[in-house]
Amino acid sequence: MIEFIRGKLTHIEGETLTLDVGGIGYLVHCANPFVFKKEQAEITVFTYQYVKEDALRLYGFVSRKERSLFEQLLQVSGIGPKGALAILAAGAPAQVVQAIEEENESFLVKFPGVGKKTARQMILDLKGKLHTDELSDNQSSVHHTSEAGDGTEENSLEEALEALRALGYMEKEITKVKPKLKQEKLSADEYVRKALQWMLTS
Repeated sequence: MIEFIRGKLTHIEGETLTLDVGGIGYLVHCANPFVFKKEQAEITVFTYQYVKEDALRLYGFVSRKERSLFEQLLQVSGIGPKGALAILAAGAPAQVVQAIEEENESFLVKFPGVGKKTARQMILDLKGKLHTDELSDNQSSVHHTSEAGDGTEENSLEEALEALRALGYMEKEITKVKPKLKQEKLSADEYVRKALQWMLTS
């Protein structure tokens, strides 16, 4: 297994980023790739290698703890890598853990691809096995670079909306939050997390 990749971030699109490591470009799928968009020569992405007969993909995370939650979600029947990424994208894994512990199905079914049956399976499989104190601050090591005020917030918003589509959110859900997002001046990363927070609390 590849523990992590350290390299230069060269491209972000939808739910993927490209890392240049010694002239080789690694395509990495992430819950919210914009959290890695910061001004420095190299970034480190913790990875999970997903192998199936018809797929070989790298999934990236800001911390080992976030990756651990992703791996645990994959153990739940009905949740694949795409669904697990959508659950992690809001950057609030502690909320997911709390919903599981409290058997809050109505919160869990708001994620793309999670119906009542899958939500119930998540509770059955994971309740009592996750700890909020270990997962509440996965983003602490990531320093966000605000793009507000430099004339690029419109591009950031469009990038964020594309990331939401890639995660599986329906156009009608995105349309509901878009007017509220337009009132903000945020980075793409912050737009994604803000939109997901509104979707999950509405």
